[in-house]
Amino acid sequence: MALIVKKFGGSSVATPEKIFNIVNRVLRDKQPDDRIVVVVSAMGDTTDDLVRLAKEVTSMPYGREMDRLLSTGEQVTIALMALAFQAKGHAAVSMTGEQAGIATSDTFGKARILDIEPKRVLDALEAGNIVVVAGFQGMTEAGDITTLGRGGSDTTAVALAGAMKADVCEIFTDVDGVYSTDPRVAPGAVKLKEITYGEMLEMARLGAGVMQPRAVEMGHRYGVPIHVRSTFSDEEGTIIREEYTMKANQYAITGVADDTNVAKVSLVGVENVPGVAHQVFQALANKSIDVDMIVQSIRTTDDKRTDIVFTITRDDVNLAKQVLEELGQSMSIEECVINENMAKVSIIGAGMLGQPGVAAKMFGILSDEGVNIEIISTSEISISCLIGEEHIKTAVRAIHDKLILDGRG
Repeated sequence: MALIVKKFGGSSVATPEKIFNIVNRVLRDKQPDDRIVVVVSAMGDTTDDLVRLAKEVTSMPYGREMDRLLSTGEQVTIALMALAFQAKGHAAVSMTGEQAGIATSDTFGKARILDIEPKRVLDALEAGNIVVVAGFQGMTEAGDITTLGRGGSDTTAVALAGAMKADVCEIFTDVDGVYSTDPRVAPGAVKLKEITYGEMLEMARLGAGVMQPRAVEMGHRYGVPIHVRSTFSDEEGTIIREEYTMKANQYAITGVADDTNVAKVSLVGVENVPGVAHQVFQALANKSIDVDMIVQSIRTTDDKRTDIVFTITRDDVNLAKQVLEELGQSMSIEECVINENMAKVSIIGAGMLGQPGVAAKMFGILSDEGVNIEIISTSEISISCLIGEEHIKTAVRAIHDKLILDGRG
């Protein structure tokens, strides 16, 4: 008897016909004693449609009411899917994030899961139901509906799997696994049979859209194996786990990620005194604006002015402008320049540890392609370069072919 959490994204449940396809697949694969929880996203482009609708009402669609609006998309899906299971003769019940026991922070639009009490889900499973849970949402202590940000249904699924001590969490998607890079950009991309939580977390954080970073964090925290596989085939996908169980990963680079949801913010002529950086980044943090790459530099050794350059997501640009305008009233900033035509290309791999020269090779490849690097950031298992968005596909293909494919012979 296995406890399995299965997550299906919006494209997989875009129409009633596709919902029935998912129902048929779940019932076909289910063993007699299996207990199944299905986590679903909103149907097709529903979330995008709701965002567009909100923008017809306000130019700043944020906060409590926006989360209440967006949460309705998943609630439609869970009800339809539970009805479809019932139509096929199997007991099923749908639950919102709140009913599934998902408690979150009160950061609307980017809430974090703080706790899960899945008793109601477990009771429904014990009664013989397949439980269909709304992804992407939870509830604050005060009783407000929240949403978990892009890809939040992945996080819901993995967190539920961890809280219920599930045997596996299956993430069904449009692709048949995790690839060394986006196959649509680099045709030679290789499907990975396994990848560690650490490597997958870096790939997700740096732009690989197949998984949400917080979902991978949840998998790591609870030790839940995550199986990323295709909705449209029965092929094995990619297993995300703590360590490789097959032959040790002998390659320095596991994958290449790209992210075009990037904007560069340049604060020009800021006072070069202690506390300025804290003031800037605390103001952004207070509005839950994530900052990634950061560079601070003075123009000359005795200059009393400095420039602070950092990156944020394009989704946060309007809010960041508002924050920085308010900040400019209390501190001296000569100019604030925001460039949304940026992208980030990154290489990821635990095998880079202890292998000098990898960064130099990456920079050399970009140089050969005529790509200028604006900012560089590193972690133990990743190197990222901020470049012009117009160069991103060229950069990904060249780095992937010369660092991954050539390295695998």
